[in-house]
Amino acid sequence: MSIPSRVRLIDVGPRDGLQNEKTPVPAAVKIELVHRLQQAGLQEIEVTSYVSPKWVPQMADNHEVMAGITRQSGVAYSVLTPNLKGFEAAVLDKPDEIVVFGSASEAFSQRNINCSIAESIERFAPVVQAALAAGIRVRGAMSCTVGCPYEGDIAPERVAYLAGLLKGIGVQRVDVADTIGVGTPRKVQRAIEATLQHFGVDEVSGHFHDTYGQALSNTLAALELGVWNFQSSVAGLGGCPYAKGATGNVATEDVVYMLHGMDIDTGIDLDRLIDAGAYISGFLDRKPQSRVANALLAKRAG
Repeated sequence: MSIPSRVRLIDVGPRDGLQNEKTPVPAAVKIELVHRLQQAGLQEIEVTSYVSPKWVPQMADNHEVMAGITRQSGVAYSVLTPNLKGFEAAVLDKPDEIVVFGSASEAFSQRNINCSIAESIERFAPVVQAALAAGIRVRGAMSCTVGCPYEGDIAPERVAYLAGLLKGIGVQRVDVADTIGVGTPRKVQRAIEATLQHFGVDEVSGHFHDTYGQALSNTLAALELGVWNFQSSVAGLGGCPYAKGATGNVATEDVVYMLHGMDIDTGIDLDRLIDAGAYISGFLDRKPQSRVANALLAKRAG
């Protein structure tokens, strides 16, 4: 299949990127980050999650953040909902899409959400049905599709199994996530090919962490299969609390730079995107985790 001429990015920085930050990030800063991302041309932004503040205190301001966003026409705002209670809270804020999640690794599922893969699907089924009944789109995040911190390599058959379960409860599209960043191009392609047994290529996105510096290579591998939807995180924010040493998502700036260099359209203004990353990195008092951003910021400084 030929490489797509256009790619759509979902920036997960405001949610997946910030959720594990120990420094409390005020709602006003999160709202400004969303505004800067949409001004840079992002058409999909994962804003927040509706989980217990006991477990993820950083997301306790979900209602305030969603209410404070000035929504822009043509931009979709998604939120994570771990259960029906979370969905009932989220629906009040009128998200365009909800995200449910499952793991291709039984051990990771147990450590992450204290239940088996099959049990997690049973838990999400009523959430999916409620969302669809309310006219809200549903995306399924599939974690550990190539490697697990507890089980090691994950067989493509496990990915196909999870994809089939998600399809069976009504999930409309899925993310193939290399949660701990151990994937390499061929392993990622096998995981995507397994997913394509149940979802069309337009319904599959790549979500790659850069622990071993493979995220851009894995993005290219996915492009070669025709995948044109990807998740990334401004300034490379994020990580995984259940995977020791796992670094953040691939930086949106690095993905955009690569895609533009390949003459692939993203609709994103790289300079504005870099400003958005510099804004949140400045609040967190560190440099962006993006080689492209740091190189171009240094160039600007002369």
